[in-house]
Amino acid sequence: MAHGQPSEPTPPEEALARLAGQVAERLPGWLVRSATMAMPDCLEEVAADLPDGATIYPFFMAAGWFVTQALPRRLGDRRFRIVPPLGLDPGLPGIAARTIRAETRRRSGEGRDPALVLAAHGSGRGTAAAAAAHGFAGRLAPMLPGMRIATGFVEQAPGIAEVAAGTGPEALCLPFFAFPGDHVRHDVPEALERGGFSGRLLPVLGMADGVPDLIAASLRQGAHPVAAS
Repeated sequence: MAHGQPSEPTPPEEALARLAGQVAERLPGWLVRSATMAMPDCLEEVAADLPDGATIYPFFMAAGWFVTQALPRRLGDRRFRIVPPLGLDPGLPGIAARTIRAETRRRSGEGRDPALVLAAHGSGRGTAAAAAAHGFAGRLAPMLPGMRIATGFVEQAPGIAEVAAGTGPEALCLPFFAFPGDHVRHDVPEALERGGFSGRLLPVLGMADGVPDLIAASLRQGAHPVAAS
């Protein structure tokens, strides 16, 4: 389950379906379905076809308002098991570290200590989004010794432009988002430009290689499968 894009719900819905298919390939015998909250009635229709006790995997970066309040409200009195979201998975920093190390090896200027700008959503209404981003950065840092990591937000301070300023041409920016929606396509690049960022903007973390394996492993470890028919 993902948030999706209210202004244009179909592309994220299709992207999530592709991801669900990749996860299903790694879970033989499991019934795997997908739905975004932004697609009208989709979540309710998918949930109606699942038995009580089925697992909901939130394709979110934090256990914020959408995961802890909006989702249970949409599901009503159905009894589902909601597991921790993608952004809190302890295996996610390892995926990011491999991506970043591969990029630093590829780029010219290797040998200098580059900076990493972690571009996250944040929130002016709660602390969960920032806590997830800072927690992720803290787990990532030991995997990238010598790399300076600064976290900036779209919706709270410090902003992305502020932390990106002066990072140099070897810098990388990793979007701590599940999908490449409007924030990643517009808000993050615009903030980087305001900050004079001259490094490279990496693909969104939720689409990184290894994420389907991570989701499948999480479900194996903590969920009971629903048999595919």
